[in-house]
Amino acid sequence: MLFRHSPEMMTQHNEHMRGGQGTVTVKHLLKPDEMLGKGRLFAELTIPPGASVGLHRHEGDVEAYYILQGKGRYQNDDESFDVTAGDLTLVDNLHCHGIENTGEEPLKLIGLILFTAPEK
Repeated sequence: MLFRHSPEMMTQHNEHMRGGQGTVTVKHLLKPDEMLGKGRLFAELTIPPGASVGLHRHEGDVEAYYILQGKGRYQNDDESFDVTAGDLTLVDNLHCHGIENTGEEPLKLIGLILFTAPEK
């Protein structure tokens, strides 16, 4: 069994995350070694107004974003979409994605990265 209070979770402040703007806060809900070899990220991301996670490519994994709060613009390869609380995005293996906060409050989301190859 695992139980962890919020202050015990590792939090990182990533400047220009994946080439994006501003500083994104990443609160790791599970550590990679707690994901049973199936993934490498299960975290809450907080993106301040005007900040972003830059466009980046996934190789050997997929990533889902579940939007908890705020408004943003999500890019998947050459397409982009407005996102808001309750929306879900998923980038496939060998594709690119990024997200920008276009609102006036923090954009909060859950990020989940799962491996596509069994050897990971």
